[in-house]
Amino acid sequence: MSIELIVLDVDGTLTDGKISYTQNGDEVKSFCVKDGLAIASWIKLGREVAIITGRNSKIVERRAQELGIKYLYQAIHNKQDILEKILKELDLTMESVASIGDDLNDYKMLKASKRSFVPSNASIYVKEIATDILEAKGGDGAVREMVDSLISDEGLEQEYLELWY
Repeated sequence: MSIELIVLDVDGTLTDGKISYTQNGDEVKSFCVKDGLAIASWIKLGREVAIITGRNSKIVERRAQELGIKYLYQAIHNKQDILEKILKELDLTMESVASIGDDLNDYKMLKASKRSFVPSNASIYVKEIATDILEAKGGDGAVREMVDSLISDEGLEQEYLELWY
């Protein structure tokens, strides 16, 4: 069965995990443009993407909108429950899921997914259960590396490249 849904954590995965605040108290996050291109391409291939994150941020909402991500859940403590809700809505099973996360709050979701990816700087505890440990760090192309791996493993290279020429 092919991977139809990728599930993304944010802090430490789509970002480097650092949270900065301006003097006015505004939150600042940086995202890797290469991750964004890979996510947008995955969606153009007719696949689904969800963000499930433990924090709540307008910045994440904006990034999800920019990339066309339909499933965004913030301030979530039990990511597994939300993932099961999404699977019901899409009529999919865990055999169709690849997820990426970097820390203990991602553990159950990673363990349940058919493919589970972690950045190179992830917690040792999630590294122990992941199917794939990436070379890239969170916020530095880890999601791009994940998507590229899935594209290759799913035999989608030609279709993927045709999106861009």
